[in-house]
Amino acid sequence: MRCGHRGASDSGRIYRMRHAAPAPSPHDDTDAPLADPPTRKQLFAGFFMLGVTAFGGALPLAHRALVEKRRWLSNAEFTDLLGLCQFLPGGNIINMSVAIGMRFRGVSGALAALMGLILAPSLIVISLGAVYDRFQHDPHIQHFFAGLAAAAAGLLISMAIKITLPLRRKLPLMGIVVAGFVAIAILRWPLLPTMLVLTPLSVLVTWKSGL
Repeated sequence: MRCGHRGASDSGRIYRMRHAAPAPSPHDDTDAPLADPPTRKQLFAGFFMLGVTAFGGALPLAHRALVEKRRWLSNAEFTDLLGLCQFLPGGNIINMSVAIGMRFRGVSGALAALMGLILAPSLIVISLGAVYDRFQHDPHIQHFFAGLAAAAAGLLISMAIKITLPLRRKLPLMGIVVAGFVAIAILRWPLLPTMLVLTPLSVLVTWKSGL
């Protein structure tokens, strides 16, 4: 009887394991929990590492650091914040560091994130500027910067795909994305007039569609 009971129990456990919902992926934006709000020291350290490692543009690495690694923001939150920062004057990553620091720790958090982001790049750019001014006509240096530009373009495309994923089931918003790409990348229309048209339009579409 014991053997029979144990066999029934094992069979039930195997059935539940086979029919259980799959475990959420660590990169699943809807299921993975967010981390605790960062401290000022963590904000400084996080953006300092971002500033040190973000060669050729910080936005792709910012998405990986803030969303995938540190889990300070969800993918949807990063996309919304990036849209706001792109609409405001100034560098996108600068605006984002201030916005994230302000969100978690107020003015002092914004200062900590901003200083962490710009400290190392400022020192590196000053140093490299002097070197580049002397060797800018060297073919090896020109090939080096051409390779960096190609790598930065690849990172930017990768980030664009990731931040577009939350919109893939929202056809009206995907239409805005396509319209923006065609206007700027293909038709070469100026950025500011395009943003002034598409931004209110996207807000209106979102409001009307209940998205």
